[in-house]
Amino acid sequence: MSGCLEILGMGLNIGGTLLVMVACGLPTWKVSAHIEGNIVVAQTFWDGLWMSCVVQSTGQMQCKLHDSVLALSRDLQTARALTVISAVLGALGAALTVSGARCTNCVRTPSTKARAVMSGGALCVAAGLFVLVPVCWMANNIISDFYNPQVPHANKREIGSALYIGWAAAALMLLAGAALCCSGLQDGKAAYTVKYPISKSPVHNGDYDKRNYV
Repeated sequence: MSGCLEILGMGLNIGGTLLVMVACGLPTWKVSAHIEGNIVVAQTFWDGLWMSCVVQSTGQMQCKLHDSVLALSRDLQTARALTVISAVLGALGAALTVSGARCTNCVRTPSTKARAVMSGGALCVAAGLFVLVPVCWMANNIISDFYNPQVPHANKREIGSALYIGWAAAALMLLAGAALCCSGLQDGKAAYTVKYPISKSPVHNGDYDKRNYV
């Protein structure tokens, strides 16, 4: 059971880390909303953490990197930093988990292997939280601006595909962390199992067997 949880956690960790990297690089965090006067438009605007893109109705797309980090909105600045940290933590968690896995010989002591797997699981949980916070914050801002009557229709945005990928990545990372922590706990209990010596039994005449004193 512990080995299955370990393999499951490693797979979820790798998948979640890759999804975090994909969400971080995609420019579709915010997508222009086609409502009322914007139903028929020739351009669609995408806003990402690193660039903004304009998609023409003909299919052509032009992207431009953000000139300044300080010129970005606060949610984009926070999302950029936290998603990068999440990807780094996910990679570190995967490295720790592999070093403490049963199929590797990087660490030989069973108790140290269990601690390494649990540390990798803790990093996975932290990575999931680090990507979940900016995604939820960004979605909340998009929804608030969408229903705000003071925001012009041309400036309203919808939730892009990158946010859905971020939610999926957060779920995978949290599940990976839970599986790895459970696996490490089971391995730790097995490593610290107390083995009691077999009690010496007397012989028929009431004395102890001489072999017990050798």
